[in-house]
Amino acid sequence: MIVFEYDHTFDGLLSCVFFAYEQKKFPDLIFSESDQKPLFIEEQYYVDTEIEKSKRVWKALEKKLSKFARNMMLSVWLSELPETAMLLFRYIRKSIDHPQGIEMNFGDDDVLRIRDIAQKVATDAHKLVQFVRFQETVDGIWFAPVSPRYNVLSLIVPHFKSRYAGQPWIIYDTVRNVGLYYDTRTVQEISFSQKDLAELKSGKPGNEKLSDEEAFFQQLWKEYFQSITIKERINLKLQRQHMPKRYWKYLPEIS
Repeated sequence: MIVFEYDHTFDGLLSCVFFAYEQKKFPDLIFSESDQKPLFIEEQYYVDTEIEKSKRVWKALEKKLSKFARNMMLSVWLSELPETAMLLFRYIRKSIDHPQGIEMNFGDDDVLRIRDIAQKVATDAHKLVQFVRFQETVDGIWFAPVSPRYNVLSLIVPHFKSRYAGQPWIIYDTVRNVGLYYDTRTVQEISFSQKDLAELKSGKPGNEKLSDEEAFFQQLWKEYFQSITIKERINLKLQRQHMPKRYWKYLPEIS
């Protein structure tokens, strides 16, 4: 068994592709330092991330794959599924080695799996846009905790930058303890302490962190939501179908 170890970055994965062709060694497994190591290894290589080599592989893919297919690859990377590294490696290798590429070869299992995962990631991002609920904090920042299944914050940034261009906001992924802060000019990555994260995961930040108007309007919204609810027509199965339960704790009208 030939295995590659890398730094678990996308540039690192592309560097693995370059290394494989350069050394004519193709891995049976690619893992990062935090992954569980296989028991039987014949050859093991640590592949350094080299940006220039990564760029050369990406340029080669630009000649072989459409922009849509390349975006699917990036979506698969954001899925963070255990199979991601080897799946993308095989897909890239097939794309490079095949004279016409394999993008439209839907008889290939890897092509189908790439498309399937990319669709699931896109759906997760779409639902996140629908169910984000901002809360105004005491310092005037709109804050929204979220818990997406996949690492999709980067996919929803363009929507919120466009829709709330003049308003500072934070969208925070409580699953990965990382968020994006928009100051009306640029977006930067932030993270909170474990103590603050525990409160965020509950979906109920203390009233002392919310502006007076926010606390007031949240209460009004809850009362309105309750007043229009017809108990005899409640259909929890249909509600979960249109609004998955994992989003509920961050919805003021349900919390």
